Amino acid sequence: MLISSFVAFASAAYAHTPSDIVITFDPKTRILNAVIMHGVSNPESHFIRKVDIALNGKEIIEHALSRQDNNASQAVAYLIPDVNTGDTLSVEAYCSISGKLNKEVRAVSVNAP
Repeated sequence: MLISSFVAFASAAYAHTPSDIVITFDPKTRILNAVIMHGVSNPESHFIRKVDIALNGKEIIEHALSRQDNNASQAVAYLIPDVNTGDTLSVEAYCSISGKLNKEVRAVSVNAP
């Protein structure tokens, strides 16, 4: 039991929220790109497990992941056709062990499709 407790505490010590999310939105293609910074030693066991995308506070995409792209980050891209000028897009990233981070970007100069 003592060993189990030690392993649980050691795992929690290495768990951390993503450190940053770099978001870009291309108003011409209506593609949202996000790079989620999350440094890990093993991207198959400690990774970004889920990414949620919201448009003006309403969740529109829930993306489950089974591993991280690499030891430093997870990149994602989504087509968001319903964005208008002034809308807010948010990206929320969840660590597979513990923690989450949310960042927003405002859409500018979006022309009607």
